[in-house]
Amino acid sequence: MNSETIRLNNGVEMPLVGLGTWDLRGEECTQMVSTAIALGYRLIDTAQMYGNEREVGEGIKKSGVARDQIFVTTKIYSRSNSYEKAKRAIEESLENLQLSYVDLLLLHEPYPQGPEMYRALEEAFHEGKARAIGISNYDENWYRSFLKQCDVIPAVNQLETHVYFQKWDFQEEMKKHGVTMQAWAPLAQGIGNVASNKVLAEIGEKYQKSAAQIALRFLVQRGIPVIPKSRHENRLRENMELFDFSLTEEDITKIRELDRGDTLFPWTKAF
Repeated sequence: MNSETIRLNNGVEMPLVGLGTWDLRGEECTQMVSTAIALGYRLIDTAQMYGNEREVGEGIKKSGVARDQIFVTTKIYSRSNSYEKAKRAIEESLENLQLSYVDLLLLHEPYPQGPEMYRALEEAFHEGKARAIGISNYDENWYRSFLKQCDVIPAVNQLETHVYFQKWDFQEEMKKHGVTMQAWAPLAQGIGNVASNKVLAEIGEKYQKSAAQIALRFLVQRGIPVIPKSRHENRLRENMELFDFSLTEEDITKIRELDRGDTLFPWTKAF
């Protein structure tokens, strides 16, 4: 792993920082994707559930950056709850994104039909329509069950991960299978005021970094890719400026004390 990418279990290099697009829509989405790429972002994360794949594809095209320089993630969800539906959903995503392949293709959530749906992802992987495949929102129980039913070990499990929900033990368990934990809501989507947290702000003063940058650095230093979302160009810049400093063990110990060990998003408990 170099300072700005992590190598997945199939050898694919994945950027450690990307743009999350979960609530970006329409022309704003297209513009933010294009702007992020111009600022140096090389990972763009979308999903069928977000309803913005077409706009994300337009933003990628508008950027003018070569396709092989951009890492694109998308996800299929419950409406594609069978092997055949999942196959069609993959083709739909590629069409919407105006791409011949995606770099990472995920099951968005755990579903009873997940193993059946994942067979379509495995086929897409073998056919070159996805450079890597994986899962999202699979907690320890869902994850352990899923591993027994798949042929291609997931490259990634995308999870709620931030300073208030750090998942150290689960990360170690997944590492044993070569599965990379990726963090959605790495700044907790404003819940808990990560950006003004006193502990993070005090650590940030040492490095002339913001509390948010400390929160993100804490994750990427653990080898956890992050996909923060922002509508503001200055924040987009700030979220990328994580690789010119390192946290000390003392810093990490202080941040570990912020861990509440539970989700900030009750809907995730419905899985």
